[in-house]
Amino acid sequence: MFETNSTVTVDERSVEFIADDGVRLRGMWFEPARGQPSPSTAVVIVCGAGVPARFYHGLARYLAERGAAVLTFDYRGIGASRIGSLRGMASGMDDWAFRDIGAALLVAGNAYPDLPLCAVAHSVGTLMIGAAPGATRLSRSVFIGAHTGYWRDYHARWRWPLFLVWHAFMPAVTRIVGFFPGGMLRLGEDLPRQVAFDWAGRRQPALVRTQQDAHRFGPHLHRYAEYRAETLALSISDDAFAPPEAAERLLAMFPSLVAVRETVTPAGLGSRRLGHFGFLRRGPGKYIWPRIAEWLFGNATTSTKGSTDAKSPSRSVDDPAR
Repeated sequence: MFETNSTVTVDERSVEFIADDGVRLRGMWFEPARGQPSPSTAVVIVCGAGVPARFYHGLARYLAERGAAVLTFDYRGIGASRIGSLRGMASGMDDWAFRDIGAALLVAGNAYPDLPLCAVAHSVGTLMIGAAPGATRLSRSVFIGAHTGYWRDYHARWRWPLFLVWHAFMPAVTRIVGFFPGGMLRLGEDLPRQVAFDWAGRRQPALVRTQQDAHRFGPHLHRYAEYRAETLALSISDDAFAPPEAAERLLAMFPSLVAVRETVTPAGLGSRRLGHFGFLRRGPGKYIWPRIAEWLFGNATTSTKGSTDAKSPSRSVDDPAR
């Protein structure tokens, strides 16, 4: 049942903060209004690649109504954090992970130092958060549509069309334009040049393939082994980018993580289609948002009815609708 706490009003306020290389980032705080009970948890929402933070505001508002202080933010070059033209911007996914996510976690932790720090990460945000400084402070996290961007992990039905768009068309256009003009092409947000190349370059399963990769990513990979937040990994069965199998590769990168895995089906929610962004809509949210809140604030150690042991350190649920 989709429940909101109508007795709790939410304050929404803009925030700016600085990454460790001086880049200014913008976001929003969603907090119980003055006069309401104090927040019980601080939550950072980590966006997917090229997805503006405003798409997650409904979820953030819902979690704030349940008593959390929630920080959303845009990566450099995206949404409210975009300043001017992307031409000449050298930032890649390493900057998004190490600097931007790291800065957001630091801001939230400093704002609420006495509260548990949690995160909700979506799409390739589930990959980047593992390498972020400060992620070891997280007590609980929710991964939604988890994947690494490797093209062979796309849903088999859409694998080749997605390969052509994201791994052939995108880099070709980016080389010509100087950045990827996703907005003009109706393929999401514009992306900085290096971010587009990082995404398009995921043609092999290994994250580190070249000496440049080793220089950019290698020094930070140890953080995946240090990530120990109690984690719920939610997959959506008709997700073209991140079908349930894609989560296996992502979770395998976190050797110290024991995750509870659940797969949401459209039929289980009375929907025809959910896809990669279905959980952001209020309709499908009638299951997914309360489940996220239950995990972050409730009894996260209680297994969901129907859970079964899996080969990996996780459990899966084919149809979690209750």
